[in-house]
Amino acid sequence: MRHRKSGVKLSRTSSHRDAMFRNMTTSLFKYGRIKTTDVKAKELRSWADHLITLAKKGDLHARRQALSILREKDVVHKLFIQVQERFGEIAGGYTRLTKLGPRKGDAAPLSLIELIGQPVAEEPKPAKTDKKKKEKTKEKKKEVEEKE
Repeated sequence: MRHRKSGVKLSRTSSHRDAMFRNMTTSLFKYGRIKTTDVKAKELRSWADHLITLAKKGDLHARRQALSILREKDVVHKLFIQVQERFGEIAGGYTRLTKLGPRKGDAAPLSLIELIGQPVAEEPKPAKTDKKKKEKTKEKKKEVEEKE
């Protein structure tokens, strides 16, 4: 009997399953949304809600617990800073699932899982300009003009 056994097995070992959900949770908090299968997205909700609840506590012990789950220290820092602004008044349901339809290769049902709430505005990153590429193209144009 499966009474009081939460979570799905997904035909994986427990270590593989834990590693997969830790990586998926890290990606969810890093990018704000990820695309995955329906079953994985539904299970990922509980991992994400648990981490947001820890971040709302905000103490050192909660931060260390979050660091034991999430793979990147920067993501944990971002989560703990933004959680009060983004999820301060909400008591639960921090994620949204949107069904996308079947995957092209194997027809697995796909979903988009994303964090709700207003995303906190971050500093815009400066646009990358490749000066070397621009200089090379200018040099090539000059060489072509000189040959003609």
